[in-house]
Amino acid sequence: MTSSSEGDGVASDAEGEASGPGDAERAPLPAAAAAPARPRSSPPAALDAPDELAAHVEPVDSAPDLERLRARFGRPFEAGDVIFREGEPGTEAYLLEEGRIRLIKKVRGAERSLMVLKPGDLFGESALLGGAARWSTAIALSRGVALALDHGTLQNLVERNPAVALRIIKQLVGRLRDAEDQIEIMMLNDTQSKVVNALLKLAQQSRAASGTSSNGASFAISPMELSTRVGLDVDTVKRAVQQLREGQYLRVADERLEIPDIDALRRLFSLLGVKDEIRGEQ
Repeated sequence: MTSSSEGDGVASDAEGEASGPGDAERAPLPAAAAAPARPRSSPPAALDAPDELAAHVEPVDSAPDLERLRARFGRPFEAGDVIFREGEPGTEAYLLEEGRIRLIKKVRGAERSLMVLKPGDLFGESALLGGAARWSTAIALSRGVALALDHGTLQNLVERNPAVALRIIKQLVGRLRDAEDQIEIMMLNDTQSKVVNALLKLAQQSRAASGTSSNGASFAISPMELSTRVGLDVDTVKRAVQQLREGQYLRVADERLEIPDIDALRRLFSLLGVKDEIRGEQ
């Protein structure tokens, strides 16, 4: 996340803002992968799919291995492509290799962003349940490629590779944690409280992941991702971030948000809560 010349505290997210669900009504991904042409004299070696995928997912793969996986499982996509739609049978799960994907869900006729996925994320995991309906729509925010795994391949991969199964469980637990965080944020009335609460949770996660005992934190997040977390439009989030910058609660540097004093931001959150209570009593 970078600061703009207008001082709004958050860089413009061209991909995210330009690729709204209404602009992305393209055909779903083709069923066949677009793999690079290979010389007839040297056909690709046979794959033991679960083992090679496990090595890749961990990931400790060579360039030739990655090329073979993409040739067999790869699904290229362009910005605006619909990977799958809410309500469709979930026949394949996807491991995102390149690009960014946004998950969207319809709520009372309106489309709401749930999360923005990055390389390494698994999505469409309803395929684990053998054809269960998709609970969201996946739309590409940029050009990229994902590995498409049908139910049999995914089940075999999980059963034969405990390390891969553990990684999938960790991702699903992370999704559950994020969903609970979003519910907590949605219960807050004040816009600034929503943004501060989300930043506090991101700072805590960043500090836990780095194993540092410092009272500060630094992490990368785009305007689209932050707006998705707090359920607000991007412009509102930018204004809230700018106010926090002016109060020296955070800095924007090298495409990252830096929170120099988490305790100070936590105290601000408490004050915002008191302010909201007083407003509610009037």
